[in-house]
Amino acid sequence: MAPTPPAAVSSLPIASRGGGKAEINSVPIPPKGGKGEIYSAPITPRGDLMSLPITPRSSAMAPTPPAMKTPPVTAPPSQFHSPSLSRSPLLLESPNHQQASTKSTKNHTPTVKTPRSRSSLTPRSRLSLTPSFITPLGSPVRKMIRMTKLEPQPEDPDNWLPITESRNGNAYYAAFHTLCSGIGIQALVLPVALTILGWNWGIISLTAIFFWQLYTLWLLVHLHESADGTRYSRYLDLFTAAFGEKATKYLGTAPIMYLSAGTCVALIIIGGSTMKLIHETICGGTCSNPNPLTSAEWYLVFTCIAVMFSQLPNLNSIAGVSLVGAVTAVGYCTIMWAVSIAKGRVPGVTYVHLTNSDFSSVFGALNAIGIIVFAFRGHNLLLEIQGTMPSSEKYPSKVPMWRGVKIAYLMVASCLFPLAIGGYWAYGHMIPKNGGMLAALFAFHSKDTSKAILVITGLFIVINAVCSFQIYGMPTFDDMEQKYTKKFNKACSWKIRVFSRLFFGFLNYFIAVALPFLGSLAGLIGGLALPVTLAYPCFMWISIKKPKRRSAMWYTNWGLGLLGIALTCLIIAAGLYSVIETGVKVKFFKP
Repeated sequence: MAPTPPAAVSSLPIASRGGGKAEINSVPIPPKGGKGEIYSAPITPRGDLMSLPITPRSSAMAPTPPAMKTPPVTAPPSQFHSPSLSRSPLLLESPNHQQASTKSTKNHTPTVKTPRSRSSLTPRSRLSLTPSFITPLGSPVRKMIRMTKLEPQPEDPDNWLPITESRNGNAYYAAFHTLCSGIGIQALVLPVALTILGWNWGIISLTAIFFWQLYTLWLLVHLHESADGTRYSRYLDLFTAAFGEKATKYLGTAPIMYLSAGTCVALIIIGGSTMKLIHETICGGTCSNPNPLTSAEWYLVFTCIAVMFSQLPNLNSIAGVSLVGAVTAVGYCTIMWAVSIAKGRVPGVTYVHLTNSDFSSVFGALNAIGIIVFAFRGHNLLLEIQGTMPSSEKYPSKVPMWRGVKIAYLMVASCLFPLAIGGYWAYGHMIPKNGGMLAALFAFHSKDTSKAILVITGLFIVINAVCSFQIYGMPTFDDMEQKYTKKFNKACSWKIRVFSRLFFGFLNYFIAVALPFLGSLAGLIGGLALPVTLAYPCFMWISIKKPKRRSAMWYTNWGLGLLGIALTCLIIAAGLYSVIETGVKVKFFKP
């Protein structure tokens, strides 16, 4: 082909405002190589003619047909539907925008069919009435009903385990679980601690320990994800990363497993005893059954109910159960302190504590601190709860988790402080040492209080105990299934899962019947649980985060950690002394 002479120019029909045609000459611009196609630059005419963009013209390109009319627009239609604009949710949800986009691109963009996937679904409309935090509840429940499981990823065995099997949690789930585990039967004996410490030191100790454990909660939430992206979804995993396997074996496993399994034993004792108390309150002297159920049989009834609910597959699937447990916990705490204050102080109440010697007074005070610490247990479940949440570099799980913790512990404070202070004001030193507020309510107000209120209070305690059994048993369920998956390299079948949880529940029942006096060892138990709550998180922060020496965080964590270890040793010694001095009615297999 001969090169086009430079003098050659091309004419281009231009649409004018009147709908007619006009021709303008364009200036030829030779390419850099001097050969090939000629690029024409349009000359914008003065008047009513519109300017056209610079476009390369090929010799094979046909001119625009004369009959085609282009209406005047301020911007090309494709600019409106550019990706930068289509990212707006308002544009995506507008039907008019979707219709206009389809029409404008119908003749220009080829249709490509892609398979439907979850990521390609149409965004949910703003008119949807289903709250976003409710929707994840359905998936685990349906999965449990069908007795099926999500297909695990072979490269990640965590997808087989109850704690990390489902990661669709959110701040609401975190609040439900944390509140259910943060308020429980241990709160009922808080007034007993104030009978030993008195008004001033009792309120100071309660406030100081509350903010101390709130600080360690903050540490654990921020230790859940490391700098390299590793997630520590179990307390023992974080403990191992900080101190090694030997320290975990001798210092971490015992208190963590006790807080899981031991709390379940205590829940069976208090739940079964309360069910018996409710039955006696309803029947009174009108029961026609000459052989009512014994305490051991009531323990069995409670265990069967708890084991039935424990068949829910994972931690996310019990979010609704934890919500019910949290509501009932707030309910019975509020009823107890409200009724106690409304009825006034018991005749003959005193607040002066008399001790035989300074030595016994100091040990009694330490034992009372152990009772307060035991009331705030639940840190062993925090990382497990956070492990059920999705996390990414842009949206880390610590943000919704801390939001849920703040909501939960605002409710915890609004329940435990009035319960401790109001209970001590109403009963003083006359409050029963075993049973605390529950025993005092039935002992002093069974005749001047409506029977319905007493029954509702007891029923709330039983429901809360059943719900708390699920969340405190979940770390043990996870540990048992983890051993199975490591040995056989496959997920547990639903039959093995059912059998293991039945075994756990009835083993705890056996211990509850054999050792029914565990409820009177609250101070000693609090000493065993104290390092998990107040000391270990401080040392783990130092080991993993490595704060600058002699900085504020360095001094704070070293100081609180060492103080927590010292208190642990003193409280355990005080608990043993209290047991030996005051005596405990040890009755094996006689609940």
